[in-house]
Amino acid sequence: MKPHVAVYDTKPYDRVSLLSAPQADAIDWSFHSFRLEEATATSATGAIAACIFVNDQADRESITQLAECGVKHIALRCAGYNNVDVEAAAELGVQITRVPSYSPHAVAEHTLALLLTLNRRIHRAFNRVRELNFSLNGLVGFDLHGKTAGVVGTGRTGALVAQILRGFGMHVLAYDPMPNPEWAARHDIHYTELKDVFGEADVLSLHVPLLPETKHIVNEESLAWMKRGAILLNVSRGALVETTALIQALKSGALGGVALDVYEEEEGIFFEDLSNELLQDDELARLLTFPNVLITSHQAFLTREALAEIARVTTENVVNLSQGQRPLPGTELAPS
Repeated sequence: MKPHVAVYDTKPYDRVSLLSAPQADAIDWSFHSFRLEEATATSATGAIAACIFVNDQADRESITQLAECGVKHIALRCAGYNNVDVEAAAELGVQITRVPSYSPHAVAEHTLALLLTLNRRIHRAFNRVRELNFSLNGLVGFDLHGKTAGVVGTGRTGALVAQILRGFGMHVLAYDPMPNPEWAARHDIHYTELKDVFGEADVLSLHVPLLPETKHIVNEESLAWMKRGAILLNVSRGALVETTALIQALKSGALGGVALDVYEEEEGIFFEDLSNELLQDDELARLLTFPNVLITSHQAFLTREALAEIARVTTENVVNLSQGQRPLPGTELAPS
């Protein structure tokens, strides 16, 4: 019998990629457009695995419901797992797997797309030209070449961003609690303290997971360290940035620009079409009023290659665990 998998927060591209994976035919899929939470967990009745994404709630209550429905495996089709109670899962005998690296190139390239668009006002120019406004007033950017970039976190994605920025001729400073000096020397990248990275960067890019020690790493104090007119980029996790402090920095003119692909209260907003509704999040609505703020809705991962890799790892782990085998190396989460 094929293992039955309940897939939550499903979008059309999720269906296409999962059903196109090499072992997709070995799985009995149930696709749900709603998110996993305690109230919806009973929809996994009869499933051996639940497949979830970044805004699904795999807290203790939800996992308890899943376990009572017979679920033995939660497969995250993402790298981050701050929405999962790993300890509760272990207590309830539910294995957790994730996709630790699907395409760091996709996220790194989107980071640079945001930077170039924001700095050179491409989004504003695009809208102007469509209205036959060919004025250049208000579209002045700055050369990246010769400027200083700060990269916080030099894992796979952060390292690629740093290397691309070096390719633009930028000086790159980096911070990571576990530095890679050999890589840094090879690419002429310099590790320094976090305060120095914030303080010297003309462009600051965040590439760290959301952990208790990184939550609101961008706050009133650290924003005060930054150069006036600097650009802040965040494609990692929304709660790395304290939104209230960010808005104050923008209102004061301290920041030259902000580009976000994530937002700390994005659940129920990002990935959804709200074009016929009123936005209920006042802070997000305020951010959208600033001309020097560019926001995309968590799409940095969204390339064909990344979706294919997410689907491959997810389906292979589902099949392996359903047959009593081990998950792919490096994909299983255990309590800390």
